[in-house]
Order: sequence, then C-alpha cells, then structure tokens
Amino acid sequence: MALLITDECINCDVCEPECPNGAISRGEEIYEIDPNLCTECVGHHDKAQCVEVCPVDCIISDPDHKESKDDLMAKYRALTG
Repeated sequence: MALLITDECINCDVCEPECPNGAISRGEEIYEIDPNLCTECVGHHDKAQCVEVCPVDCIISDPDHKESKDDLMAKYRALTG
C-alpha cells in the first residue's frame, strides 16, 4: 500500500527529506504523499523512513491504494529505471 499522512500532521518538516522517491510534499494544510511515487521505501530501505521519523505517528497505510510488496517493488523499479 502507499502511505497516507493524516490530519494529525503537525507540519514538522521531518518526513519530506527522508523520502527517497520524492513522494512527500507540502500540501495546503499538511504534508501529502503522492501514491504514484510512494513505495513505502521498498527497494531503498527495510522500513518506511517517513513512518520511522514521524514524531506524532500520523502516517498510515492508505486504504485507497492497496499494493503488495511485489507491486511496490515493481513501482520502485519503474521509478528508478
């Protein structure tokens, strides 16, 4: 699954630089994750780095973008060429 930042986000700016795919950006009110770019760090790290650094635990699996580890790896390969 791609990840989703909930409205509990405090805009601390910690997650954005940790994303190896550039999937996180500042939205109008809170940070947002582009599901087309999010691989949950599959291919880069063992764990999703944004989840690891988030001080308020507001990053969850996005129920609207369900993907298997194989799907995430295929997306990683497509993104990294």
